[in-house]
Amino acid sequence: MNTTAHAGGRAVVLGGSIAGLLVAHVLADAFDEVVVVDRDELPDAAVPRRGVPQDRHIHALLARGQQVLEELFPGFTAGLVAAGAPTGDLLADVRTCIGGHLFARRTSGLTAVSASRPLLEAEIRKRVRERPGVRLVARCDALGLAVTPDGRRVCGARILRATDGSAGQVLDADLVVDATGRGSRMPRWLADLGVEPPEAEQVRIGVRYATRSFRLARGRLEGDLAVLHGPTPARPRGGALAAVEGDRHVLTLFGMLDDAPPLDPDGFIAFAGTLGSPEIARAVRDAEPLSDPVAHHFPYAVRRRYERAGLPDGLVVVGDASCSFNPVYGQGITVAALQALVVRRAVCSGWSGRTRRLQRGISAAAHPAWNLATGADLAFPEVGGRRTAAMRVAGRFVARVQAGAAGDPAVAAAFVRVTGLVEPPTALLRPGVVVRLAAGWRRGTSAVRTGPVAVGGTRAGSS
Repeated sequence: MNTTAHAGGRAVVLGGSIAGLLVAHVLADAFDEVVVVDRDELPDAAVPRRGVPQDRHIHALLARGQQVLEELFPGFTAGLVAAGAPTGDLLADVRTCIGGHLFARRTSGLTAVSASRPLLEAEIRKRVRERPGVRLVARCDALGLAVTPDGRRVCGARILRATDGSAGQVLDADLVVDATGRGSRMPRWLADLGVEPPEAEQVRIGVRYATRSFRLARGRLEGDLAVLHGPTPARPRGGALAAVEGDRHVLTLFGMLDDAPPLDPDGFIAFAGTLGSPEIARAVRDAEPLSDPVAHHFPYAVRRRYERAGLPDGLVVVGDASCSFNPVYGQGITVAALQALVVRRAVCSGWSGRTRRLQRGISAAAHPAWNLATGADLAFPEVGGRRTAAMRVAGRFVARVQAGAAGDPAVAAAFVRVTGLVEPPTALLRPGVVVRLAAGWRRGTSAVRTGPVAVGGTRAGSS
């Protein structure tokens, strides 16, 4: 039964990328009109956009993200499959090496969807466009906020359409959502209104990555969806090779601490050969290149504490505009989806128009992912940041879990449920996991199963 309270009026979402589209979708249940504005083109097709400079690189849809998108858009995964995206099991169909340990494999019950960022975004955009009352306005820049005379409430957004002779205008709104991403100008807009900008927490990680697409020889990965190699403090390099739609494989290589993969073809492959396992380099060495390598730089992760700021009512900040994660962990899309659920709960419970409590919920939805990511980043001694005794203990325990995952597929399954944001980190402390870890320590390292495992799903290379 639909229990959404009808707020009426208009909501304006600044930013038409994934976070903005998801929030627009849930707001359409409560508002008469939802307007999404973006400075970029918003095409129907699954093509790269200038406003998403990193969209040629691998984008992970974590397990919880897949679940939420399926909840918001029933049949979403089937839509991706119809567009050619391969799917499978997150553990059984993905070769995962984290912390220097190649995980044992079994069916986890979690769906892995291996789609490009343009396809994911296009499928979401198509679903949102179908909503009555939602209007997407492309080539329209957000210039700032409009507020009531007393400055206590945002009542619209100042925009400028990219057309000849266009003048700035105010788009009236009962709610304004900033989903403009990592480059959000909200701190400056608040300062212009005399509002203290939020404090910002930064973790400088210096991730540099490069991506190239290939067509692999059939059977090269024995039907697996992807090969993932995470970095370690001793070897701060990683990479992921994943099947995507169009009978392609995308390889993203990265280095922490400003260690950049080369962009020349030979250097790119040579970098892949330094990951601690030769399988990625071996898979692409004789593959057909479909693109030139492209680079991207991510200097730092940042969390802006809007929940602690004195935001005027009628305004919330979501997605990368509020919390931008180290892309290595693939958390951004899933956190945006979780924040959309928070917004949906708020409008379902009766919309009062007061948004500070809602901002607290939006920010809280990002906290678990932020803690996981920063905990992993701070394992690198060169990364600056405060390390507490509790963090050091947790880091040692997680290292034990990763080692245990190499010999015990049940431990591996528990770990990927946590990193997939399906379970909280405390799930690793459950007796069933701890007992298995203890048993593994007593018997020493177990044999690791690395070959393909037969499970359901649309496997890479299958017809």
